Amino acid sequence: MKKFAFLSAALAVLATASAALAANDAVTVAALDTVGRIAFAAALAIGLGTIATALGQGLAIFSALSGIARNPETAGVIRVNMIIGLALIESLCIYSLVVSLILIYAFPFNDTLLKLIGG
Repeated sequence: MKKFAFLSAALAVLATASAALAANDAVTVAALDTVGRIAFAAALAIGLGTIATALGQGLAIFSALSGIARNPETAGVIRVNMIIGLALIESLCIYSLVVSLILIYAFPFNDTLLKLIGG
């Protein structure tokens, strides 16, 4: 499902870029350049945020499981602390999602985009 969404978004960007190059209009090319930069920044924000949180969660789970293996009596305490830590780590991924959504939907170049789509 994720691959399909990425592929459809990439095809939409390519179709828009080809239409802009065919039109050879300065406003259209400027709007696509801005949209492309914002899309790249949003993808970079969510990608780096997801990679970093995945590594952090993997390290936390590894440490918790090795601690439980060494001292099984403290499994309950370690499990609770691990779950709290994983929730805090996951919040960082949600922050990067929020940043990427702000980059996409709080688009400061609405006039240029409206000229691009003919509005």
